[in-house]
Amino acid sequence: MVQLIVGKKGKGKTKQLLDKVNAAIKTADGNIVYLDKSSKHMFELNNKIRLIDVSSYPLKNSDEFIGFICGIISQDHDLEAMYLDSFLKNAQLEGKDTTEALTELKKISKAFDISFVISMSLDKEEIPEAFQEDIIIAL
Repeated sequence: MVQLIVGKKGKGKTKQLLDKVNAAIKTADGNIVYLDKSSKHMFELNNKIRLIDVSSYPLKNSDEFIGFICGIISQDHDLEAMYLDSFLKNAQLEGKDTTEALTELKKISKAFDISFVISMSLDKEEIPEAFQEDIIIAL
């Protein structure tokens, strides 16, 4: 399952994402990973959630970002969910079409039974039509 939290920069998407991940860990049977562009939110996350600072890795495009996610999945057989903050920046998709990357994440979600909750700095209207039903919060 892929769920989207959308809205322009500064609207409160990260706060929503942090609230969701901290609530999810309370009932999680498996592991949860939170990917961000820095470790700034480290102290706002429950200590059972693994924070990964994506900026520490030399990712050049969205294909490498998807490979990075697959690498994380391959190393953690108990992974239940991934929360992706600053998705456009981390996936090198700022100003680009997100359709292919979101389609890949849907395939990965189904193949490995992992949920993705993604924050994107786009208005609801800017999200591709095929993913409108995946929007859970529009700010």
